[in-house]
Amino acid sequence: MGCKAHEISILMTDDAQIRDLNRTYRGIDTPTNVLSFPMQEGEFSDLTPGLLGDVAISCETAQREADEAGIDLSERMSQLLIHGILHLVGYDHERGDSDESAMEDKSLELMQILEPDKDLPIF
Repeated sequence: MGCKAHEISILMTDDAQIRDLNRTYRGIDTPTNVLSFPMQEGEFSDLTPGLLGDVAISCETAQREADEAGIDLSERMSQLLIHGILHLVGYDHERGDSDESAMEDKSLELMQILEPDKDLPIF
């Protein structure tokens, strides 16, 4: 059994644009740090079989969160990218405590691969 390759596209944007995306696709009229748009599910999932989905990250929010946590922007961006990708592959912290815990565990596992010498906070 082999590993099937997938692609993702990443949009790095500002609070204004991510707020527009959040309002349009989630009905929430505020900026957020990261949004994921899976392409492997739904009515048109067969249009781009190699595209796992899109991840949008607000650089402004990421910078604020990095400053609050006392970490580098690049570290926070890595956290948000991992978070977004986990959503694309089916993790969803909003489904309940056990799903949230599973997503956090996987996030920490993947962050340790990227930043093995750091104990970065998850939030």
